[in-house]
Amino acid sequence: MIAPVQGADILLDISRLIARSGQEVPTGVDRVELAWARHLIAHHADRLHFSALHPAGRYNVLPFALAVRFCEALSRQWEGGAVDEISADAPKALGRRLRRSLWLPARRRPKAGCFHLIVSHHHLTRSRLVGRVLARFEARLAVMIHDLIPIEFPEYGREGEDRRHLARMKTVLRHAEAVVTPTVCVRESVLRLAAQFGRPSLPVHAVALGTDSVSTKRALLPVSIRHRGPYFLFISTIEPRKNHWMILKIWRRLVERLGRDAPDLVLIGKRGWENENVVDMLERCPGLAEHVHEFNSLPDAEVHGLIRGCRALLFPSFSEGYGLPLAEALNSGAPVLCSDIPVFREIGGSIPDYVDPLDGPGWERLIMSYVEDDGPREAQMVRLGDWKGRDWDTSVAEGLARLGIRE
Repeated sequence: MIAPVQGADILLDISRLIARSGQEVPTGVDRVELAWARHLIAHHADRLHFSALHPAGRYNVLPFALAVRFCEALSRQWEGGAVDEISADAPKALGRRLRRSLWLPARRRPKAGCFHLIVSHHHLTRSRLVGRVLARFEARLAVMIHDLIPIEFPEYGREGEDRRHLARMKTVLRHAEAVVTPTVCVRESVLRLAAQFGRPSLPVHAVALGTDSVSTKRALLPVSIRHRGPYFLFISTIEPRKNHWMILKIWRRLVERLGRDAPDLVLIGKRGWENENVVDMLERCPGLAEHVHEFNSLPDAEVHGLIRGCRALLFPSFSEGYGLPLAEALNSGAPVLCSDIPVFREIGGSIPDYVDPLDGPGWERLIMSYVEDDGPREAQMVRLGDWKGRDWDTSVAEGLARLGIRE
């Protein structure tokens, strides 16, 4: 942990949020960066500063009031509120204004000795730039590392992503004074890498992510799902390590066996990379057309409605750094069928039903048990009474404390 300094300023990098301001829905990392921004605005506005990197390479402090307006507008957009995209208060327009402001002299600068927080992986490939920023603001760097999957499982990512991610980690190992991770599993991976590159004593702390309070969630069902029968839910970008292909093969078998009585499968997530076989099934398999519903972007209100109404959330990933959909489902009282991997055991404990991600027949049997027999589902509903989730304020406050930033 960085030696605590009472009242030290905080410089939060929101480069990723600005880069993502035109997106209709957030990724998991987007949610984390926004949650940290919202917590700091609510609890530490008197010593909080925002910063960002312009695509042309300019790094600077952002106008505080404008950055706050941007975060509030982005929250409304991603939660599903009505947003006029051509309005001056739309996140995309505010993001453009923030980028332009990076070329102007900053009116308000953090005090020397501030904590510089980067809670996404944005621009960590640029070690020299990070070093210049730290020197310019006499800052101490604290970061969140979400996972080391591109390094540990390069076969699941885009070509070259393993090299890029290793460059990010070298920046962290060179400059960071403390690191937080979302799970103990990721912490152990970071510690192994730190030891390999000569920083075995780097402080690395596992801090579980938060979820929104169930009572604050708006819940709506998409029109196309409202009057259909039982359905299972799968929330994830369509990419190889998420294991969509296996689930779609199972659904094809279910349709062949059960016909119109087969349950529906609802997929939520953008189409990612290296996914041609999955896309072929979605677009060219006639048997799936009536029972698989793909949504590339849905507002949070409709996602929450789908979570609450599903027979179960499916999460068959081969590897994850955390798994926000799992925590969100359990927090909303929805059962989860997930891969038997350590990170999911760490999050879900004894509550979900676990299956090896390579065991297709096992997944099919478990899914059918949730369709034909309420016993297994009801047993998990009972276990859900033991779920102890945490809200974002609790998560971020713990992260700050672990990093040495006193409340």
